[in-house]
Amino acid sequence: MSSPPAAVPLPMFPLGSVLFPHVPLALHVFEERYRALVRDVLRHGQEFGVVLIERGAEVGGGDTRFGVGTVARVVEALALPDGRWQLLCLGARRFTVAAWLPDDPYPVALVEDRPERPAGPSGAAALARAEAEVRRCLALAGELGEPAAPAGVRLADDPAVAGHQLAAVAPLGPVDHQRLLEVDDPAERLALLAELAAEAAGLLAFRLSAG
Repeated sequence: MSSPPAAVPLPMFPLGSVLFPHVPLALHVFEERYRALVRDVLRHGQEFGVVLIERGAEVGGGDTRFGVGTVARVVEALALPDGRWQLLCLGARRFTVAAWLPDDPYPVALVEDRPERPAGPSGAAALARAEAEVRRCLALAGELGEPAAPAGVRLADDPAVAGHQLAAVAPLGPVDHQRLLEVDDPAERLALLAELAAEAAGLLAFRLSAG
């Protein structure tokens, strides 16, 4: 019997939005504690964790956080003259927080990788249904003039990657995005995404018909 994976320390960047694997993330880093995080990350491996804030704000600390997030890998980093940073990152893999360590000088957690289950035979059909519902939702949001990805957004050829990309662009709230991130089975995630997108599309269609 294999032993459970060991938890490892990871610098953490709590945000008001969810990062999915294979999805880009642009960050403007201005708080001193996160400037320190960026300097350390660039020296020691290019990776940090992103988790959704459950209660509280991104700035100032004192927040509570969800326990499942995504590793962000720094792709580009630009240091500004006043000490701020512009980062371009890419979501790498999901993790579960085993324990939070003191925020000194920035948040750190002990994390364990959260493996993705293999996509079963129903994966292709689940992706097709979810894609149809999300694109319908995006089209309706566009008609209402709401900020959203274009309905014709292009997805990766790899179904596993496309599923994460589709979840990321779906015009849903952060808690629904968190629900999707926490699902380990790709087909189950896509089924939930289709359900959530269909509900959102129904509300958008009602608003559109009501003028």
